[in-house]
Amino acid sequence: MSISHALRVLRDDVRAIFRNDPAARSLPEVLLYPGLHALVLHRVAHRLHRSGAKFLSRLISQLARFITGIEIHPGARIGRGFLSIMAWVS
Repeated sequence: MSISHALRVLRDDVRAIFRNDPAARSLPEVLLYPGLHALVLHRVAHRLHRSGAKFLSRLISQLARFITGIEIHPGARIGRGFLSIMAWVS
């Protein structure tokens, strides 16, 4: 995945937040969303998972869970424009 492709995917994810979350008021605010952080880290973990680096992908997934409270399995396929604004933290 090229940097330009990754930036386009991030742009689409940010646009999805603005499109679907009426509380989103500014780009700096949206960049602080834990759901966006979890999604970005998931995309890295998913890429590693698909390349066979299962342990490293799971490590990144657990790091994302620790940071955001949101756990997404590295094998999960998530398309562009996904929005998660709520999470259950235990």
